[in-house]
Amino acid sequence: MRRISRITVAGAATASLALALSACGGTSTSASGSSSDAKGDKGLAIAYDVGGKGDQSFNDAAYAGLEEAKKEFSYDTADLEPTEGETDADKQQRLESLAKQGYDPVIGIGYAYAPAVKEAAAKFPDTTFGIVDDSTVEADNVADLVFSEEEASYLAGVAAARSTKTNVVGFVGGVDIPLIHKFQAGFAQGVKDTDPKVKVLSQYLTQTADEGGFSSPDKGKTAAEGQIEKKADVVYAAAGLSGQGVIEAAAANKVWAIGVDSDQYQQEALANYKDSILTSAMKDVAKAVYNLAKSVEDGKPETGIVRGDLKTGEVGLSNSNPKFADNTELQDAIKTAKEKIISGEIKVKSS
Repeated sequence: MRRISRITVAGAATASLALALSACGGTSTSASGSSSDAKGDKGLAIAYDVGGKGDQSFNDAAYAGLEEAKKEFSYDTADLEPTEGETDADKQQRLESLAKQGYDPVIGIGYAYAPAVKEAAAKFPDTTFGIVDDSTVEADNVADLVFSEEEASYLAGVAAARSTKTNVVGFVGGVDIPLIHKFQAGFAQGVKDTDPKVKVLSQYLTQTADEGGFSSPDKGKTAAEGQIEKKADVVYAAAGLSGQGVIEAAAANKVWAIGVDSDQYQQEALANYKDSILTSAMKDVAKAVYNLAKSVEDGKPETGIVRGDLKTGEVGLSNSNPKFADNTELQDAIKTAKEKIISGEIKVKSS
């Protein structure tokens, strides 16, 4: 059941929402009335991270969670794009605009929303806010949706070490920040534990997100080509939209790419390259987004740190590529590593 404190908005509010949101980042899915939603009750809204909808990775996973909630709960939803060069104040305005219109929960997709979520949550205590990939916002009405990315990355390292023929593999990180260090650390540890003879080449595309590390396929492609020239025949990208360039380079050079966040083998925009995508180190952002929406719908909103890991099944490797799924030796190695991580026998580094 819906929370009593939720604001209900009817009729002409849809038009006013469109005007309000156009001033702080466009909607890619604007509110649309539902015949079963007689009061115009509004539900989940998300605000995208750098790269926006269509990144075939992190943001698209969040959108999948929104679509699932919209279908199940038959309410209005909204998803907003970021704007180039925006400030924390712009992000805060975007979140507050959604809260004013009655959306609940309101989720910032990405660690960059931390200051905005903190301020908006204080102004709208009856609205549940969420933030993905950040655990620093402490408030009674905020859920920090975080993941043990290093665990899935460790398994990706096992896959890479078992699949390389040159004994050289690569890691491409979008931005040189602690979040992406988790991906690199887990991957490198997985490679080393599997075969110490395998060399890991690592590169970050930019120092800050504003420089395009998560949104520049050309940068990803150039980085991957450089690693491939140095004999890397498996390249793992944790770089958002930039990872598309890594995958393109891998396909052009007939080596393996490992995708991230979403099952990139299944992404329509990457269909021409999917035979080069060995697997993807996934984190179930869709499930985290949907679960927060469901908790609000059930009247028991999640708050505090909500973590997804191998044990909960919210991180792991995709099995969509038959060449990966049908490789019994590789699958056995990954299964063994997974069991050891869950049991605590293997402690995966996060930096």
